[in-house]
Amino acid sequence: MTSYKELLKQREALEQQINEARRQELAGAIAQVRALVAEYGLAQDDVFPAARARSASSGTKVAPKYRDPATGQTWTGRGKAPKWIQNQDRAQFAI
Repeated sequence: MTSYKELLKQREALEQQINEARRQELAGAIAQVRALVAEYGLAQDDVFPAARARSASSGTKVAPKYRDPATGQTWTGRGKAPKWIQNQDRAQFAI
């Protein structure tokens, strides 16, 4: 039976092997991607169209859909519902 210290040494050696194998495979993958991009003349929008669209719309304001008649607070209907509308019919608070 191997001791705890021996197992830790084995784990450290395995982690080094894993890191080296990952580094080598990543280098190969990056080289392959760069070759394809150069061969086909691809741009960032060609490869990652959703990332650009998402960043353009992030942070936009949304009009409120609900208003608390007692306090005048509003809620857009997104995210966690405020306490004043929880467990109630939302139709009565619609703007």
